[in-house]
Amino acid sequence: MPEAWKKWEGQVVNEEFPLLRYLGGSERSAVFLTKRADREPQDVAIKLILANAENPELQVSWWELAAKLSHPHLLRLFQTGHCEIEGTHLLYAVTEYAEESLSQILPYRPLAPEEARDTLRPLLDVLAYIHAKGFVHGHIKPANVMAVGDLIKVSSDGLCGVGESSRVLGATNGYAAPEIADGAGMAPAADVWSLGVTLVEALTQNPPVWKGAEQAELVLPETLPFFDIASHCLRRNPQQRWTVPEIAERLNQLPLAAQEKEIVQPKSSFTKWGYVAPAVAAGLVLLAVLGSKVLHHHPSGEQAASQQNAEVGQSAQNAPGQNSKNKDQDSSSPASAKAPPTAAKNSAGARGQGTVAHQVMPEVSKSALRTVQGKVKIRVTVTVDSSGNVVLAKFDSRGPSKYFAERTLEAARQWKFNPPQVDGRRVPSEWILRFEFTRSGATVHPTQTFS
Repeated sequence: MPEAWKKWEGQVVNEEFPLLRYLGGSERSAVFLTKRADREPQDVAIKLILANAENPELQVSWWELAAKLSHPHLLRLFQTGHCEIEGTHLLYAVTEYAEESLSQILPYRPLAPEEARDTLRPLLDVLAYIHAKGFVHGHIKPANVMAVGDLIKVSSDGLCGVGESSRVLGATNGYAAPEIADGAGMAPAADVWSLGVTLVEALTQNPPVWKGAEQAELVLPETLPFFDIASHCLRRNPQQRWTVPEIAERLNQLPLAAQEKEIVQPKSSFTKWGYVAPAVAAGLVLLAVLGSKVLHHHPSGEQAASQQNAEVGQSAQNAPGQNSKNKDQDSSSPASAKAPPTAAKNSAGARGQGTVAHQVMPEVSKSALRTVQGKVKIRVTVTVDSSGNVVLAKFDSRGPSKYFAERTLEAARQWKFNPPQVDGRRVPSEWILRFEFTRSGATVHPTQTFS
């Protein structure tokens, strides 16, 4: 089914929510980027769930109750209901759009203790609120710990009531408490277990593993930061687990310095803007949320190499008929220029610059260009993975025109790059794309900011 979800890009849910871009999913559900007309925020996410559950109305009712909750660290739920696409009956929930999730960071590196602490605090705060309202989250895991603007938030579309049958969760996963797999009802202690698994994975990049053939005990590294908290979250007996308030109290008692002494950390440095090392480029947004200054770690023994910023200007004139997707005679798409030649390696010989493999210019109409007085300048920062694909595009400066800004951001998401290499291995990178619009057309100047 995941392959089939993406084919629905371009469909419209209930003549209101266009499925603009497939963001991810599973056999049972999928999430798309969509828009709300004439409402803020316009960019939102829509989750589609196959309505073949035992009682789909129960899911909708929990969504309706969750939509009434309000907490700064809980993803807002705007609208829910039923829909049908190509004969398939679905449930849908429209929520805030999150730029990043913790699951996108962990494949590249674990969180430092300071970052883990700054992640735990809002999670404990929102779980205390949810539990006080009679709900259980039921889905605490890295994929559901997200960044929205400057806040860390958790998903809201999986909430259910305390005591509700665990069948509302569907198939269990590696984050579900043992009693859930045994069919017990939902309880706050189940969220505590999931929080413990998520904490261990955030600090080690791997969830804890069971010890022995009977899987009676989880194995935790003795040098694990916040070991005390993790071990009390992961008690097999839910009655023996700490509650959320107890975890929060313990977290406030622990000085960070004591935690950092428990493990040997590589040399670290701070950056003013919250950017992190190249290996974690896909997690810029969430890591920036963790503090105005975020630790970034380099492999032990690696010497900092000087970066070469090669700014390459590429120009393209608007020409009618260039884009087959837009056949309107009054609009045109600036032609994509060829990628710049491959840059040479730097003086160290081990680190090379990336290059642009394919650029896409914004689709703007001739009539819009005729309104330009002087120049319209827009800067977009794109985060690129080691395959050369853009995983995140955000404005560095959106300029004075919403029309030009939206089309520029959409074009930036479609760029492709030849990734830079370190010791022969392709690595993620970040680029700034400087677009300029005049009456005669558009130009772009891409600059790699780090690799």
